[in-house]
Amino acid sequence: MSPSINCRENREFASEIKFLIAPQLAGQVRGWMQSRLRPDPYAGGETGDEYQITSLYFDTEQFDVFHRRGSFGRSKYRVRRYGREAVAFLERKLKTGALLTKRRTVVRSEELEQLSRPETAEGWIGAWYHRRLLARDLKPVCQISYRRTARVAPTPFGPIRLTMDDNLRASVATGVHFVEGEGELILNEQIILEMKFRYAMPALFKYLAEEFGLTPSRVSKYRLAVNGLELMGAQASGVEEKVQNEYA
Repeated sequence: MSPSINCRENREFASEIKFLIAPQLAGQVRGWMQSRLRPDPYAGGETGDEYQITSLYFDTEQFDVFHRRGSFGRSKYRVRRYGREAVAFLERKLKTGALLTKRRTVVRSEELEQLSRPETAEGWIGAWYHRRLLARDLKPVCQISYRRTARVAPTPFGPIRLTMDDNLRASVATGVHFVEGEGELILNEQIILEMKFRYAMPALFKYLAEEFGLTPSRVSKYRLAVNGLELMGAQASGVEEKVQNEYA
């Protein structure tokens, strides 16, 4: 991927369904994935379907995104890096019911400092993203990293994607930049499985859910991180049992 290329991308109306599964079951599901779907073309590792993801998540000082107040409950802003690439993706996810749209723009890592400025640099490829951060008074809150296994397949209704995320870790953000280090483990007894598709759930995914008795869970990595890092102090008390059933 060349960081000099404008890779702005708009993904329209994709559906996502998440599941929390035990590590013992994860091995069986991973084998099922690898026998029926192709490796993600951008992945690597021994089986050609793994990569590391690190993301910075933004929120207001009042944690409006966490609490889903008003329009903050429908949108999420993050900066994402794959492995140790020299580029990062500025991402906005907008959710409506069970459907979502995603807009993402790739920038060089050194350009992230633009997001810390009080005014937007017009003409910069990430200006649209910076304007929204300023308008919504969003600041970096935490950094979340995890290992992802990803498999894909074509269908008559578009591509489908199955991912499994483990070793979920988080640390407090110190600015609009990535911090080296693993961070605190915030989900060690469960693994996040996610189905992504357009329109109706494909038959292959229905078969997977039935074979392993999977039950959807509206889990949010961001909410797990805020709670696990105790970023809201006393405000977070009482939500620990709920947070794994929340989606953002």
